[in-house]
Parts: sequence; structure tokens; C-alpha cells
Amino acid sequence: MIPISLVVSDVDGTLLTKDKTLTDRARAAVQRLHNAGIGFTITSSRPAIGMRFLIEPLSITLPVGPFNGSSIIDTRMNPVEQHLIPRTAAERCLQILREFGADVWVFTADKWLIDNPEGGYVAHEQHTIRADPTVVPDFTPYLASACKIVGASADAAGLEACEKVMQEALGREATAVRSQTYYLDITPPGFNKGTFVQAMAQRLGIATDAVATIGDMQNDLAMFGVSGFSVAMGNAADDVKRQAMHVTATNEQDGFAAAIEVILKRNGIG
Repeated sequence: MIPISLVVSDVDGTLLTKDKTLTDRARAAVQRLHNAGIGFTITSSRPAIGMRFLIEPLSITLPVGPFNGSSIIDTRMNPVEQHLIPRTAAERCLQILREFGADVWVFTADKWLIDNPEGGYVAHEQHTIRADPTVVPDFTPYLASACKIVGASADAAGLEACEKVMQEALGREATAVRSQTYYLDITPPGFNKGTFVQAMAQRLGIATDAVATIGDMQNDLAMFGVSGFSVAMGNAADDVKRQAMHVTATNEQDGFAAAIEVILKRNGIG
């Protein structure tokens, strides 16, 4: 059994509680990783600006993976790697999201763009990423620089159906996967949280078998598939839990910290 040298964690629904709080126990768990010489970083559907507030309290020194790992950003928020959605795919995304009645958001490297400030999840996202949107009358001028497009909808079943239609329509032109039951994320083709894990392992000169991953949603399955040890949160859907090697408690029960304890014990650290 290869010892774990790096832990890569999802953020929302995993590292943070429902109210987007980083608990003292979670912070202490990451410090135990640092003390044990085990690397730690995060990847998320969030934009880079929405991950910045976690860098200092978790003493993160490695690059992080925003936009579902399709970008790699250093701790000063400078891009190490950055990829964009092809414009034709972006245009098709908007059309399909409109057909399903979802609110559309476009994220560039440094902006969150919306056309409906009264959208049901705008305030929630402001609280989540700790940033304000820019309201635009038309997304067209920004589609060539889109890092991520989001469909936000309270209709969970409708968004799941939209995800399937989107995946069929886009094929290999872009990646479409739900990061929450109410968010469908479209990101650049060929990149996901799994490729981020692979890039980080290569950067550190370790095998992906020496990486442990923790997550709760469908977009976390890509990193489960390439890591040596995977942990699903207790609040994850059953299909996510089935594809993980271990299931921890929920994010409201400090399941992240419990997962870190399992990883440390797996390395022989009590």
C-alpha cells in the first residue's frame, strides 16, 4: 500500500459546512497533514477569487484548481495554466441552458458576469465566493474568454436532464457536470478535477497512487478515478459514495476532518 503524499480536497460540501464555514477541526486536520509532511491543496468549481480566502488559514503553498480543475492558479492568484471554453461550444451552452429555464452565469479569469441580478442563486453565490457579479446586458462580448459557464436552477430534476442533453450536445467540445444539485458547470474540454490531480502529482514527482482525494459531487468522480485513495462525504449522493473507497461523515459533522484522520492512520500516523 503506497503511503499518501498529497491530499486534494473539494471545497463546497466537503471542506466547508453548509453555511460556507471552515471549522476549527478542519483547519487543525490540515495542519496535521502539514506536520506529517503530506501536501494539501484544493480544487473546486469555484472561480479562483472564490478560493482565495482559504489559502492563508490552511497554509496552502501548492497551486489550487479552480473551474473544476481546468485552471491551475498559484497562491497569489496568478495563472499557472488556464484554459477556455471554445466559443462555439459556449454559444451552444447558452442556448441549451435557456431552453431549460436556467439562469446563466459566465465566469472569466477575473469576472463573474450575470444578466439577471434577481436570479434565485445570485445572493447565495455572492456569499459563497465572497465576490460580487458584474451585470451585463449581453454575454456575447465575453464568450471568447469564458473559463466556466454555469446554469443555476432550483429545478434539480430539470438540471439533471439538462446535464445529459448538454453532454450529448457538446461531446468533446466542453465538459458539463453538476457541482451542486442546483448548478450545472460547463468548463473547457479535456480538463477536470482528475487532470488537476494528475498535474499536481507530476508537479510533485509522485505517483497518482500516492494521492488521496475527498469530495461529494459528480464532478469529484474524475479525481476519485485517478487517485490512490478516495473518500466520499456522508452528504454525497449514493452513486458518488459507491465510487469511493471510503465514506466519511457529512460536512456538517466534520466529515472532512474525519477523512484526514483516516488518511493519516492509513499512513501509520495515529
